[in-house]
Amino acid sequence: MTLTMKAMLALLLLGLAPQAGAQVPAGFDARVEQAMHSRDVPGMAISIVKDGKIVHARGYGVRRLGSPTPVDADTIFPTGSTGKAVTAAALAILVDDGKLAWDDKVIDHLPDFRMHDAWVTREMTVADLLLHRSGLGLGAGDLLFIPRTSRSRTDIVHALRGIKPATSFRSGYAYDNILYIVAGELVTRVSGQPWEDFVRARIFKPLGMTTAVSDEKDRFATANRVQPHARLDSRLRGLGPQQVLPEREGLGQVGAPAGGLSWSAKDFARWMQVQLALGAVPGGDGARLYSEASARAMWTPQVPVPIRPFPAPISDITPQFSGYGYGWSVQDYRGVKVVQHGGAVFGVLAFVVLVPERNLGIALQINAEDVEVMRGLGYELLDHYLGFEARDWVDAFSTWNRERLAGGLEALAQAGSATAAASRPSLPLAGYAGDYADAWYGPVRIAEQAGALRIDFRQTPGMVGTLRHWQYDTFRAEWDDASIEPGYVTFALDAEGRVARITMKAASPLADFSYDYHDLLFEPAK
Repeated sequence: MTLTMKAMLALLLLGLAPQAGAQVPAGFDARVEQAMHSRDVPGMAISIVKDGKIVHARGYGVRRLGSPTPVDADTIFPTGSTGKAVTAAALAILVDDGKLAWDDKVIDHLPDFRMHDAWVTREMTVADLLLHRSGLGLGAGDLLFIPRTSRSRTDIVHALRGIKPATSFRSGYAYDNILYIVAGELVTRVSGQPWEDFVRARIFKPLGMTTAVSDEKDRFATANRVQPHARLDSRLRGLGPQQVLPEREGLGQVGAPAGGLSWSAKDFARWMQVQLALGAVPGGDGARLYSEASARAMWTPQVPVPIRPFPAPISDITPQFSGYGYGWSVQDYRGVKVVQHGGAVFGVLAFVVLVPERNLGIALQINAEDVEVMRGLGYELLDHYLGFEARDWVDAFSTWNRERLAGGLEALAQAGSATAAASRPSLPLAGYAGDYADAWYGPVRIAEQAGALRIDFRQTPGMVGTLRHWQYDTFRAEWDDASIEPGYVTFALDAEGRVARITMKAASPLADFSYDYHDLLFEPAK
């Protein structure tokens, strides 16, 4: 029989849960099940490390909606961007080996590396690859490997030169993934091993992370893995019933250094153990994964992160300071320093938070996009271990998310009311057809088929859809794979009435930043 949330809070407020000990809150498993049921979340995994010991590592729910197969402590989940810290640790190991330094110029180790600006190319350091201060815009270049790709990691390094900066070099913070892919290629060149092999041999094996995989083929070969899920609606992602999503080949393989690892609750706990031990291998008789100096370097804020105040009822999570180190965000939670990171691979989320002064680590993974359940339970655990009053954070995050989605629907309604319903395209459909190319993404093909326009992103397998007229010379791309964000495609004509260029933007105001359609500028292919 599961506890209600009211009963759970009553137990906590009566002091039945330890305030500073290692144990999870009383009735915690029932609380997790109740929170998951409230949002139809298929499965979760939760790991807790306290004072160097793994005090909790278990799975909840099922791997796939409609299947009875349970999530257990060995079920692997994609880690998303929480794995950026693994790429940072791989570089730290090479620093300790004397094979490179954080301030080395990237071009000295990757001679074919180029940014759009020649000066930035010459000045970009190993540290710059990890700090989101390159001048690239938020999520710039993500469409090179999201939602999937036929490219290699080397191809992506080469394409980087075509992406124009949004700001000047080192002038501010803008989160990116693509430079972590470059960092992975750097590990390969300097170590002489593929990034996947290096991570497996120098990180996973010494830590006894037996379920962790760095290679996409190994993930697909693991039967004990979750399936991704999301709420897909023609209006806005996040609405509607939970659905199983397709697993995406290519994304994890090429993008692994930025967020393509997979591991279980047990192995997430082992990863947190070495982090909290500042590089010392747990039970390793003095063995180290990396030096204490490297551990402290990774946790040192190098670039300030602008603070965005969160609204009520989650305003208490707004930090007083925030910065980014090597693969980690460093900030405070209610005055306590935390080192943390979130992760998202479409249909799967992860969140890890370390509290160094309490020797505490908490990690949560979920095979759905219901962030309110994952973050809510995470903050309830934080409050428990930090001795704060008990609070229903799942409800607070659910309120915030409902208001966020309502705002998205309102924005869509306003955009729809401005549509010129009587407008018509300037050209017959055949006039828009052709081969086009963008400087960094590469080729797309638009063709007339059975009285409709079809668009094909040629280096993104399965990113094919129908262009439906929206207004004037703007069409809406509706993808055959409904889990891909729809976008608006606008054709600009030259004086002769031919297509001169094509621009795009996401249809949803809440679209994931990785759908960086707005950075594309397609022109007729030469």
